[in-house]
Amino acid sequence: MAVLPFVDISMLASDSREDRLGVARALDRACTDAGFLYIGGAQLDWALFRRLVARAEAYFALDREVKMANYIGHSQNHSGYVPVGEEQFGAGTSDLKEAYDVNRDYPWPEGRRPLLGPNNWPQMPGFREDVSAYYRHLTDIGGQIFRAFALALGLEEDHFDAHRRNPPSQLRLIHYPFDSSAQDRPGIGAHTDYECFTLLFATAAGLQILDRKGDWVDVPLMDGAMIMNIGDMMEILSNGRYVATTHRVKKVAQQRYAFPFFHACDYDYVVAPLVGDEAPRYAPLKGGEHLFNQTAQTFAYLKRRIAKGELVLANAMPLDSFGRRQGPSGA
Repeated sequence: MAVLPFVDISMLASDSREDRLGVARALDRACTDAGFLYIGGAQLDWALFRRLVARAEAYFALDREVKMANYIGHSQNHSGYVPVGEEQFGAGTSDLKEAYDVNRDYPWPEGRRPLLGPNNWPQMPGFREDVSAYYRHLTDIGGQIFRAFALALGLEEDHFDAHRRNPPSQLRLIHYPFDSSAQDRPGIGAHTDYECFTLLFATAAGLQILDRKGDWVDVPLMDGAMIMNIGDMMEILSNGRYVATTHRVKKVAQQRYAFPFFHACDYDYVVAPLVGDEAPRYAPLKGGEHLFNQTAQTFAYLKRRIAKGELVLANAMPLDSFGRRQGPSGA
């Protein structure tokens, strides 16, 4: 079992800068030491969490043909239903999971990007309302955490505010079915998250992280807390102070629902080290371009477009470009 730090973020809502600095220092220590941690706080609305679970249970119980009416490959902004087998990381087996992906609902014709546009919503009463409420809630909490990171990195507290006008942040509703015949097929293959940081709520165990020895270790759930981890972009922004930790979901021992929210900056934001006089260890990259390139290397419908010559990726990086590498004892 992984022993992860816990950070109470309640005081990020305080009017006292010293209170907020205290949380920023604790967050800095946890992200420097581990890259994966638990967070809790008075901000977390568990009633919204319970509604989201109920909505996911009802949606994923629908017939496959009904769900495929909102197949992600038909969307304008990479949103919608992700069937089992759609995603594959590298040369591994395809993931044993299904999902519904929701991005920032951006209805305006100007400023659209591959990950920024109108969401693809199912015709299920209450789904859009409950999922949107959760999306707004996690967006607000993410804004507080972005300000804490700014303080931790020695920046003005509002540094990231101007770069989060319309970010392509994504919420995933993921269903990991239990399948005793699935051999060792993973729920999701080994990867780092592409964005700045992730906030995860899940209903059962199954998540594993790659530790510094190169071993896979289980991450247990903690009552009243979410799991948080560093992504590729925050590794760059911190100039390697924080490292994106490789993780996966192993074959689940019971049905599992998970709701990761991936927090990003605006699509055109240039991600580059932000830490004083240190020599930069990373080349700048375009945030939205990186997100789309990494996504296109894992989703079957985008791979088909690439194979047909309909889609050409510019400046694409290998999927394992960030985080710690798997050692010889890793599975």
